[in-house]
Amino acid sequence: MTDVSVPEATRRHLTQRQAEVVRRLIDATAVEVGASGYTGLTVRNVARRAGVAPATAYTYFSSKDHLLAELLWRRMVALPPVAADPDDPLAERLDRTVQMMVLLTTGSPIVVGACTAALLNATPDVKRLRDHIGKEIHRRFVDALGEGIDPEVVAVLEATYSGALLIAGMGHLAYGEVPGFVARAAALMVGTGPAGPA
Repeated sequence: MTDVSVPEATRRHLTQRQAEVVRRLIDATAVEVGASGYTGLTVRNVARRAGVAPATAYTYFSSKDHLLAELLWRRMVALPPVAADPDDPLAERLDRTVQMMVLLTTGSPIVVGACTAALLNATPDVKRLRDHIGKEIHRRFVDALGEGIDPEVVAVLEATYSGALLIAGMGHLAYGEVPGFVARAAALMVGTGPAGPA
């Protein structure tokens, strides 16, 4: 279930009742996409599963991609904060941080694949959520890397993380291998040598 205390990323401020409807729609989206996949997902089917009228669902979400982007955003911001002890080796800090983000993906590759496809949508609602998600990923990398890290290192790690998830989505890398892969890339970039096996 989605935590109702998660910050709203929908288009307007919501009352408590409206927030509950949105939460039900998001929870229904996770179940529905797991059952029907991205191509079979529709706002109408999500609304039916959530027990609301399709017109109500469209009040909050402009498309299935908007629903999926909101689902991913809520899961991202619900993650525990990064606990980065500066005394721990860099590769270890990154491995833990990325492992936490990868937990979003290991539960259901179908859901992750659908959310990934949704984020490619160019509509304003999806773009806004994509930007929120990108900022959260950036913040988590900065927290893990610590003060004084070269911004270029952070940018390359963000690209490495996104690329690794894409490769995993294509079946060429296990999602569980993503943290070690990113940690090794970081170790190479900051000159600490390979981080060892994942």
